[in-house]
Amino acid sequence: MPATVLPTEGWGLRMAGLAAQTSWQVGRWPGLDLARAVVVGGLIPFHALLVFDTDDDFYVKSDRTAELVPLVAPVVVAAMPLLYLVAGIGAWHSWQARGTRGYLRRRVRRLLVPLVAGTVLLVPLPVWLRLRADPGYTESYWAFWPRFFRVRWDWSEFPFVLRPAADGRGFETGHLWFVYLLLLYSLAVLPLLGWLDSGRGRRTLGALSGAARRRGGVLLPAVLLGGVAAGLGLDEGLAAGSPLGYLLFFAAGVVLAADVRFREVVRRDAGLAAVVAVGLMAVAGVRMLGGEGDPLLDRDPSTLAGRAALGAAVWCTVVAIVGGLARLRPSAGGDGSRVVGYVAPAVLPWYVLHQPVVVVVAYLVVGSSLHPTLQYLLICVLSAVVTLLAYDLLIRRIALNRALLAGT
Repeated sequence: MPATVLPTEGWGLRMAGLAAQTSWQVGRWPGLDLARAVVVGGLIPFHALLVFDTDDDFYVKSDRTAELVPLVAPVVVAAMPLLYLVAGIGAWHSWQARGTRGYLRRRVRRLLVPLVAGTVLLVPLPVWLRLRADPGYTESYWAFWPRFFRVRWDWSEFPFVLRPAADGRGFETGHLWFVYLLLLYSLAVLPLLGWLDSGRGRRTLGALSGAARRRGGVLLPAVLLGGVAAGLGLDEGLAAGSPLGYLLFFAAGVVLAADVRFREVVRRDAGLAAVVAVGLMAVAGVRMLGGEGDPLLDRDPSTLAGRAALGAAVWCTVVAIVGGLARLRPSAGGDGSRVVGYVAPAVLPWYVLHQPVVVVVAYLVVGSSLHPTLQYLLICVLSAVVTLLAYDLLIRRIALNRALLAGT
């Protein structure tokens, strides 16, 4: 098993207590599993909102729409970066516990298998329902399904190199782009995992944690994330993020987990991060919203400044959330532990299931005589109930389905 990075000196009695623990004993920071569950659960009302949003090209659309996404954008843009950072923390602990070979086996089982199974079994259905919106489209699902998998390679679109063939029917990764990128990142950070465990890596960690001791030092990566958001632009299809930006959040999670001193720093600066995030988000809103162009891609000075502020704000928001959770005390047992024990393995299958369920429910509800607000609430409630029941009855209790869609 790789050696564990431990604190060295100069941190007083509090840090000396932490130094007595290995990173595996410290484990995931308190609350992270529940935070993942809240984010994934929140995707149901968000994707239901897209049914009624004017701009987004969701699979099912109501004919009664409004400008809705800007109302929730400040919360949504931090959701996926938070998931990637937490995944990076988990990747470090998995590698520490299992070594490289065991880590790779677990990544394949936990990510590649659900990615392939979900793409084959679930992703084609929302695409077919979108085609059904055309009154002239009469193809059955069983005729459409094999055509969906006619693909071609296009390396110019890296990392999404599989594209629909000319005679195909719109192959896409759908909502599983998150799992696909997570698998790529899990492989890409292998050199980083090994380097952090080397002598030079440990010295670098010591220097970084020392710099982070300064008030607000842990917020400095916001400059890099802001530059990436401004320079490369943001992708609406990736939840207003970018592959490189998400990779940086994943790698940051690895680094934060590799030295227990970072948890204390993030915990200490959580309040400051929240204040800075609010200010930056306000700047981003003023600079990016209200214009006639594309705020995610345009390169005029005002939009670039807005995207830079947004990228920096997302880092500060994630630090505020993770730092706030780090102030919680790990549960030693009881109901809290039972809830986490149920939720932790459920998050991935919930994610794999939720969007197809939302699309099917919306397809059945939209067009009814109900008021749009009631339609939205009905889609949210029914989608949540179906997702939870499908997980508990069809995945959690059936070994084959659990292996395919939960990776366990």
